[in-house]
Amino acid sequence: MSKYLSISTKAPEGFEKEKTKEKTEDLILKLRDLQAVLFAESKRSVLIILQGIDASGKDGTVKHVFTGVNPMGCNVHSFKAPTLEDSSHDFLYRVHSYAPAKGMIEIFNRSHYEDILVPSVHKLLSESKIKKRYDYINSFEHLLKDSGTIIFKFYLHISKEEQTERFKERKTNPEKEWKYQPEDIAESKHWDDYMEVYEDIFDKCSQEIPWTIVPADQNWYRNYFIAKTLVETLKELNMKYPERG
Repeated sequence: MSKYLSISTKAPEGFEKEKTKEKTEDLILKLRDLQAVLFAESKRSVLIILQGIDASGKDGTVKHVFTGVNPMGCNVHSFKAPTLEDSSHDFLYRVHSYAPAKGMIEIFNRSHYEDILVPSVHKLLSESKIKKRYDYINSFEHLLKDSGTIIFKFYLHISKEEQTERFKERKTNPEKEWKYQPEDIAESKHWDDYMEVYEDIFDKCSQEIPWTIVPADQNWYRNYFIAKTLVETLKELNMKYPERG
């Protein structure tokens, strides 16, 4: 397997579940405080991109990691299949309109990378057109960065075995049954193809704004890892509340 997805999907040895969950709660409080300053200062914005194979935990990440964030300063957008309106424009049209304003956190549950993944796996576009999309995405993200947006790109890395278990749970757990989609099972048969395309994405779209591979088989470690990454990076910005007057 490749240099990216050869890393373990599980927490490193030495991490205890309950202690790690306690640390995560502390990090969530710190993230809440940092978001408050970001909103008040209103000098830059934050874009958080969550990508991963079906059932990798994107919804759960939003629910748990951002539970303490003020809704006034945070938006979440889930990108599904393009609508007819979307398809009548360039492929970044629907994405750019959700880019975060200064002071805001925007979370993309899936993102513009779906416009490389799906066409590549299902051969919907020529290789030359897909190659151009890599360039357009890099330029788009550089534009956002140059405009004051801090971009986090998280790939939620689960094993094929874990995905199978989560699909089973969706069929048997009444609280998760609503998530079950037969097409997810069909897409899972393209696992190797998706992994190959993700490898290309990590190679070609990491030069200036790198991807972070998140071991995500265990939700408690995934939440800790992402919260810790966000808090450490935002603290380095040395944001300040604006002075009165």
